[in-house]
Amino acid sequence: MLRSLLFATGILSVGMTLNAQTPAKRPIRPADMYRLPTVSDPQLSPDGKWVSYSRSSIDSVKDSRNADIWMVSWDGSQDIQLTSSQDGESRARWSPDGKWLSFLSARATASPEVKGAQVWLMDRRGGEGKRLTELKGGVSDYAWSPDSKKLLLTLTDPDPEDSSKIKTTKPYVIDRYQYKQDVEGYRYKKTHSHLYLFDIATKKIDTLTRGNLDEGSAVWSPDGSAIAFVSNRTADPDKNENSDIYIIEARAGATMRQLTDWKGSDNGPRWSPDGKWISYTRSVSEEDYHMYDEPVLCVVAAAGGAPRLLSQALDRPVMSPRWAKDGAAIAALVADDREQYVATFSVADGKMTKICGGQRAFNFLEAAADGSWLTMMSDPHTPGEVYALEAGSPRRLTRQTEAFLAPLALATVEGFQSKSADGTMVSGILYRPAGVATGTKLPLVLFIHGGPVGQDAFDFDLSRQMLAGGGFAVAAVNYRGSNGRGLAYSKAISADWGNKEVIDLHGAVDYLVKQGIADADHLGVAGWSYGGILTDYLIASDTRFKAASSGAGTGFTLSLYGVDQYINQYNNEIGAPWKAIDRYLKISYPLLKADRIKTPTLFMSGEKDFNVPTAGSEQMYQALRTLGVPTELIVYPGQFHGITTPSYQRDRFDRWLAWFKKYLTP
Repeated sequence: MLRSLLFATGILSVGMTLNAQTPAKRPIRPADMYRLPTVSDPQLSPDGKWVSYSRSSIDSVKDSRNADIWMVSWDGSQDIQLTSSQDGESRARWSPDGKWLSFLSARATASPEVKGAQVWLMDRRGGEGKRLTELKGGVSDYAWSPDSKKLLLTLTDPDPEDSSKIKTTKPYVIDRYQYKQDVEGYRYKKTHSHLYLFDIATKKIDTLTRGNLDEGSAVWSPDGSAIAFVSNRTADPDKNENSDIYIIEARAGATMRQLTDWKGSDNGPRWSPDGKWISYTRSVSEEDYHMYDEPVLCVVAAAGGAPRLLSQALDRPVMSPRWAKDGAAIAALVADDREQYVATFSVADGKMTKICGGQRAFNFLEAAADGSWLTMMSDPHTPGEVYALEAGSPRRLTRQTEAFLAPLALATVEGFQSKSADGTMVSGILYRPAGVATGTKLPLVLFIHGGPVGQDAFDFDLSRQMLAGGGFAVAAVNYRGSNGRGLAYSKAISADWGNKEVIDLHGAVDYLVKQGIADADHLGVAGWSYGGILTDYLIASDTRFKAASSGAGTGFTLSLYGVDQYINQYNNEIGAPWKAIDRYLKISYPLLKADRIKTPTLFMSGEKDFNVPTAGSEQMYQALRTLGVPTELIVYPGQFHGITTPSYQRDRFDRWLAWFKKYLTP
């Protein structure tokens, strides 16, 4: 009818067609971050028909994020929002009998003393959520008992001081060895995390653990008779990274039993379906501090005994192990040279079978029916979404990020390998702006990952896509110190910071220049955390970079001894300054040789960062300002090591783009 009307009114004539014009796609820009939702924490319903998950989005008016609970059907045909409060909800969990969907929320309560997140229940058949717990201090974590009658709660001791009733804050009296921690702040409070049983019908709470140590990562046995958990019960947990697995009967007054005794770390216990075995991951190292390490998949009898190391020969990080329904195999995520794939390990002999990989990254696993798995996955052009993994193939369930992607022309992404000056082969990922013809030389931003133990993978990277959207080629490089290439590759930089990583990063830039991808006269470098530290090392070792941005970094490691949260790493890896001053001076060369720096540099930091304190950026800024090198210092008020306020996140994108366009645009 519409077509006939248009002909009758003369709007269309013979030979004309009615075509809907699809808007041309455009490069990504900083304002787009407000449109990007984050999907996380999928949980399969007991009947296998639904998957709950969290969807976080930005409220630009409140300048904050808010998370809601959604659920999607297993066939992907229905996707339903379940909560929408202004207070947000998280950690949705199905009751094993399928009657309830619970979640955590800090919605207001009638009692002013009840603060923090509480457990809420939502009837599976519909209706509003009802608050179940009213616990002072809130709930840190929880898990349903197999019979759906109780909750296993992880609670932190209430703060003995109510700051709302104190006019003047008392002095912090500190006696801990590691006395600072990012976000937590000064560690002067004598509070710990313990385990409790909560009866849903009577709301009675029983104490499982108590004392001056912490317990966490607690999981029920399949029959509900026992609970496995993780704890560091050494004389001073601040002085090491030990953690062991313990088992306790699920009743008040029970005595815990130590299951593992590795001097390194044992983490993430999971019971086998028959309750006879427990899988977990442990560190390779037994040392008190092990920055350069990788988790190994282990299995141990729940009754006790020596563990079997299933993935030891693999020499790759193995994470998030989950038992198959039949108990014959354990699935896990494996980080391997820019990929993060799904594999299964035979419980009998440790044989690994790769289930699904490729240039993408999986980051969650839960066993489903018929050998299928619930997972999450992203790739360079798709943010994380929920998938079903069936017969080795992913099937997408959620499509929350489609609207974000629809108008965007994202960068093309490809892997590359470069050879460092000492012959080391290094893997990287290149982002080219959309629509740029192959062979076109571009200004390059070397964007360095932090850690250092981690890897740049074939997943969705908003920061690098944003820089590519500004017209830059962007390189991600897994320098020595990264994981995914074996333990020796990661440990190569131990106590020798700013050396091999710098060689590898320069080698990658050399390769991109030689290939005609990067314009040698328009090179930039940026990074955050250890990426910011390496940015400082690079600009102090070479003047080839015409612009830099160092975020949450430092150029004078010696000055941060006892000031940041890494006292264990300093004392165990570098040594105490009064014993190893030459080593500290060697790795502090960016500030001590700042007169070599000619690169205009933008320094950034969070005001309350205790991870790499703002002093690290302030010192480098002051040095360049003294030397007359163009520089700026941006301090984000109230922020910790990670910048979480949305307007500040956008500000950082805007400043990166403006800085690099100013100094790198031909």
